[in-house]
Amino acid sequence: MNVTAPLSEHASCAPVSEILSRIGEKWTVFVVMVLHGQPRRFNEIKRQVGGISQQMLTRTLKALERDGLVTRTVHRTMPPQVEYALTELGQSLSVPILQLGNWAQRHIKVIHSNRAQYDACLQAAMEAEQKDDKQEG
Repeated sequence: MNVTAPLSEHASCAPVSEILSRIGEKWTVFVVMVLHGQPRRFNEIKRQVGGISQQMLTRTLKALERDGLVTRTVHRTMPPQVEYALTELGQSLSVPILQLGNWAQRHIKVIHSNRAQYDACLQAAMEAEQKDDKQEG
């Protein structure tokens, strides 16, 4: 697939779109980042991701396992321990995800500044429009 081709040429790319949707999910990104480098147990992932419900983490891990990005290993201990780890495919995905995270951290200040500037301009335009409406009415 040529990602620089015009959008009309991508109309039949539903499978790619589906995969990108999964990869682009908020919790998928965080889970892949947390699992990068070493296996982790469920509660450890939940703690490190922060803000994710148990149900959403379970759903995310199952989806990643289904896609072959994560393995689930049950250790026969008392009580049983379950570890999750990135597969080779998952590790290959973690590289661009980590790069994207690094890019976001490097540019967060300028993005916040741009947002504030945009919001201020929008607010000024709305106030000017309201003022004009009052003068006309």
